[in-house]
Amino acid sequence: MPVYRIRGVDVDFPYDAYDCQITYMDRVLQSLQQGNNALLESPTGTGKTLCLLCSALAWRRTFGEFLRGGGGGGGGGGSQPSGSQQSGASATQSSSYPVIIYASRTHSQLRQVIKELKATSYRPKMAVLGSREQMCIHEEVSKLRGKAQNNGCHYLCKKRMCRHNNIVTDYMKNNTELGSEPFDIEDLVNIGRTKGPCPYYISRELSKSVDILFAPYNYLIDPGNRRSLTGISWDNAVLIFDEAHNLESICADAASFDLLTSNLTSCITEAQECIQLCSFKRSIENSAEKQFDPENYAILKALLMALEKKIGELVIDSKELGYTKPGSYIYEFLSELNITSETSKKLIETIDSASLLLEEGNSGETKAGVKAKSTVSRLETIRDMLDIIFKGGGQNHAKYYSFHVNESSRQTSGDSLQVFGKASRTLSWWCFNPGLAMEEFLKLGVRSIILTSGTLSPLDSLAMELNLEFPVRLENPHVISQDQIWVGVVPVGPSGHPLNSSYRTRETVKYKQELGTVIVNFARIVPDGLLVFFPSYSMMDKCIDYWKNRNHEHSVDDSTIWQRMCKHKQPVIEPRQSSNFPNAIEDYAAKLRDPSTSGAIFFAVCRGKVSEGLDFADRAGRAVIVTGMPFSTPTDPKVRLKREYLDKQAKPSNKNPKALTGEEWYVQQAARAVNQAVGRVIRHRHDYGAIIYCDERFVWPNYQSQMSYWLKPYIKCYTKYGEVVQTLTRFFRDKVCVDPKEMDCNDSVSPPADKCLPQEILSDSDSQVVDLIDNATMHGQLKEHTLKFMRLKKAKIADVSSQLKHNVESRALTGNRGQQSTPPSKRSTIEQACEKNEAIQERCGGQESTTGPAFLKLAREKLSTAEYGEFVEFMKALKLKTMHIKDSLEAIAKLFSSPGRLTLLEGFRVFVSKNHLPLYEQLVRKYTMANT
Repeated sequence: MPVYRIRGVDVDFPYDAYDCQITYMDRVLQSLQQGNNALLESPTGTGKTLCLLCSALAWRRTFGEFLRGGGGGGGGGGSQPSGSQQSGASATQSSSYPVIIYASRTHSQLRQVIKELKATSYRPKMAVLGSREQMCIHEEVSKLRGKAQNNGCHYLCKKRMCRHNNIVTDYMKNNTELGSEPFDIEDLVNIGRTKGPCPYYISRELSKSVDILFAPYNYLIDPGNRRSLTGISWDNAVLIFDEAHNLESICADAASFDLLTSNLTSCITEAQECIQLCSFKRSIENSAEKQFDPENYAILKALLMALEKKIGELVIDSKELGYTKPGSYIYEFLSELNITSETSKKLIETIDSASLLLEEGNSGETKAGVKAKSTVSRLETIRDMLDIIFKGGGQNHAKYYSFHVNESSRQTSGDSLQVFGKASRTLSWWCFNPGLAMEEFLKLGVRSIILTSGTLSPLDSLAMELNLEFPVRLENPHVISQDQIWVGVVPVGPSGHPLNSSYRTRETVKYKQELGTVIVNFARIVPDGLLVFFPSYSMMDKCIDYWKNRNHEHSVDDSTIWQRMCKHKQPVIEPRQSSNFPNAIEDYAAKLRDPSTSGAIFFAVCRGKVSEGLDFADRAGRAVIVTGMPFSTPTDPKVRLKREYLDKQAKPSNKNPKALTGEEWYVQQAARAVNQAVGRVIRHRHDYGAIIYCDERFVWPNYQSQMSYWLKPYIKCYTKYGEVVQTLTRFFRDKVCVDPKEMDCNDSVSPPADKCLPQEILSDSDSQVVDLIDNATMHGQLKEHTLKFMRLKKAKIADVSSQLKHNVESRALTGNRGQQSTPPSKRSTIEQACEKNEAIQERCGGQESTTGPAFLKLAREKLSTAEYGEFVEFMKALKLKTMHIKDSLEAIAKLFSSPGRLTLLEGFRVFVSKNHLPLYEQLVRKYTMANT
């Protein structure tokens, strides 16, 4: 296993690293060593997660060995030192070690990260946090959801009535090694089911004493969840937010609320239930506890009814504009109901008591088990609302908010009710400064905050939105070569009609006809899976409805546009309801596997589930079509007020020249959604595919400037539709003929988080040969850049030290980390590749390099035209496996065996894979000896 010295830190990496991986790890270490924040963008397929784990844990290990037993990483408790630490290391030393908190959006993403950790040599003390919904194994509580489940758990634990919780302490004492090997939530649940202890509370105990903690975003962003993470020394913590492209919207949403009148009505009903329960308990138990005082709940009910009435009495002159006031108006609005910072504390206490009371009442008896409720407690929404409004006991944060009440004639949920004869209303308090959540981390004094994703661009706007300084930034290139990707802007269709999905043209018949015909043509050209992204569900539905009933006016075919699409690929449409989404994915995968068709086409929307969370590797996604920019509805109250807020912040009087304007934010949000959608294809080193922008606006420089950095070198704007068809057809024809061996994720649609890593990571057996053959054309010639690219991919790390100003050194892993000498068999592939390259240069008569052109030029000089053609055919046979590998290599070696061609014989070995190198070496010795 190679070890890379980067910024003075030895980083163990499971595979030979690409230069972009070295650069990525360099930036991570720079951030950690300097205590700076970082924005790091690296495309999916570049091994981002692995690099992040290895570099961060290597840095952590510079403070001392990882914790063992009951040691404490972030706070309290001594460790079991080993290795470079002295056996007498104190608990005080170990408690000063920084703790790494690794957050991602979903548990499925965290599961994948932990899987990557298992592939490394690092074994830090770890824990992973999850919800009770995922981890509870109690027979009754596990059936509950949300706050009802939390309250049910609290009630049983308080009464010592949960046998699983009761044995957690003893289990932890007897299993101190827990957390020393990577595990995920499913592993904890299995422990609970087989051994008995509560998985939820095991994870909580482990989190008090770790080197690295894995958690969903909400455990860091939500103040309540964050406070529950006892034992972590925040002033020495490192926060890593993976898949952070939506972080600013997540932070803003977490600090905002929307109170529907239907929810308020449910809260009033629950308050009435509490009054009845108190009266019942007092009558049978004669209890004088405050918790059972019905007067408290009567006051709560009266306040909620007054709030409902006050919302209904607000005068809304325009349904489109709603009722809008500055954020600070919320305090004036509530003070008229006698809800202030002081009285809110009493209200929150009452709501907490009400939640427990409702759980006891719901059990059917006041002292026995807990039974599932049919609904979740709505009173908790009022508690959360009060927490947000009176955060920290002050009002200073209100300047970042807008108070808004809107009225809707259509019901938003099944239990929406009419209020005072009027349409349903929603009271909203929207936060327009996502940096508020980040400011909390600054107050805690965290060491570094690292945000990373495959699509963070544009970085400047993200940094401004989060209101943080990010001195360390990176926009990484991809590990693929130019011939693995086709990126084109298609401004016109086959009839010459412009493709433009703006509101001025998207409803026209001409546009829908032209777009439909374009997709029909691409469905014919693109093999296997094709993804088509629309700006919105409405736009997708309108286009598909039209295509199902109409054909292009100039078509001689009687079939509808939809029928013509279905001739080439079976369609799947992304459903609006998330509950139907798994079925759509299964349907798409089944149609991809259907041998009677040439693939499947998935119609989806930007910002939908297809664009955000799935991995369409290999055949599952050979091309993605973007039909337009997914701008949010400009008249949407939240969008309109956000733009107004930013424009106000950007006024010259505020003296902030870097401030983001409303229009800039509006465009960049759409651009980031496009970048996220096109990232569904090209998922690993050997993947290939096309990205097709079917909107003339993508020609504009200000749109292209918003695209992901790694895409920009490949973008070509076409003026003629015929040229698009010609080049795209040639691209896939060439790739299909030399398609590299498919990976395990072939034909599958997978969760995100770097599932498909570079092929070398899975297997090093054929990487070099595949690289060489992938670039062979069908016309009997090798592209001249082929060998050059292949050689650079294997040896480019040799130049990394100079590129990173000597921050990077590579050396091989040895049994003793301090050992200076390294056996030849254990040296890193990079060193061996460098030596091979040097040897080849000498054997090629001192030529400047062994690039593809140089080698092919030498081959043309030494071989006859017929022999050179044979060489190309043997290379194709090697790839397509129409000949046995032994026969192919022997045929090539024989071509190079005459005395004047021994330089070719020697030089070709650097392009042979490791697995087949011994065989080729035998052939070299055989023909070399024959000529001596």
